[in-house]
Amino acid sequence: MTMTDTMTDPQPAAGGPLAPAALDAAVAEALAALAAAADLADLAAVRTAQVDGRSAPLMLARQKLGTVAPENRADTGKRVNEALGAVRDAHTARLAELTAERDARVLVEERVDVTMPATRRRPGARHPLALLSDRLVDTFVAMGYEVAEGPEVEHDWFNFEALNFEPDHPARSEHDTLFVEPEGSGRLLRTHTSPVQIRALLSRPLPVYVVAPGRTYRNDTVDATHSPVFGQLECLAVDEGITMADLRGTLDVFAAALFGSGLNTRLRPHYFPFTEPSAELDVQCFNCRGEAAHQPCRVCSDEGWIEAGGCGMVDPNVLRAAGVDPTRYSGFAFGMGLERAAMMRHGVREIRDFVEGDVRFSLPFGIEG
Repeated sequence: MTMTDTMTDPQPAAGGPLAPAALDAAVAEALAALAAAADLADLAAVRTAQVDGRSAPLMLARQKLGTVAPENRADTGKRVNEALGAVRDAHTARLAELTAERDARVLVEERVDVTMPATRRRPGARHPLALLSDRLVDTFVAMGYEVAEGPEVEHDWFNFEALNFEPDHPARSEHDTLFVEPEGSGRLLRTHTSPVQIRALLSRPLPVYVVAPGRTYRNDTVDATHSPVFGQLECLAVDEGITMADLRGTLDVFAAALFGSGLNTRLRPHYFPFTEPSAELDVQCFNCRGEAAHQPCRVCSDEGWIEAGGCGMVDPNVLRAAGVDPTRYSGFAFGMGLERAAMMRHGVREIRDFVEGDVRFSLPFGIEG
């Protein structure tokens, strides 16, 4: 026997993997496994074991084609390819069947009844105080003001002394102010947003036009109209030649943004340590407009006017405390409580509603722009 005779068989061995009977048996085994596959995962395993995997019987038979005698190799290769083709066609058909079954099952299991009421959790809403603050801040920004902020834990100098409060002023007592330990440190929770005005004058070049929204704190007991935590919004303008006329025009724009256009405003003389002269801003009631035909009025209690906040020309002592020459510069300031304005604007009866955290309270206001 020659070396060539030892490397190739003249024809497939009767019991070898290339024998017709062995190929038929491999095809039958593969077809049975494909038919038994219950789902796509099973089918993928069968494909590896019986169709295309390295250890699949038909793939092993294909690897043996090199051992067949050249004169028999074409016929043997044809039988192997026909066997592989039959198994692959069966795999493709079974794949289509199982895919269709899966899609039909998914349509049933994951169907959505569009006629059912929505079970989605309702989205939350922005707090009405945040909405009102943003609305008013946007009004001042449109007039050229910048937004200024300051710390809520403040020093006595910024909160009182620089704002021209006398040492014995009642607001500096523990009955009104929440002081921060250690005692004598001079630290407190700011009682108004006015300290931001001092910080703005100290840190910004003149002229200064700022609006300052933020939380403030006072030693009040919670009831229908009082809260130890409340929001304020203040504006400050310091420039050369500013007069009360500038203040009045600014307040008219502010009142229109808060309660609507076409309402009259008036200034009533008042006293604040940090402004001179000082006044209270009243806005014509947006509900009854002071007309007896629309009274009784729950908004203004039939007075025809709504008190909107305090204002005035910046006291020269405040300008001096911030290093500003009062002989050259003048300015005005205005401040208001956000809760009081929101209560009047939206008819809220109790200030506690703003701080209790019930999402149902905010939902009616959440769509406001």
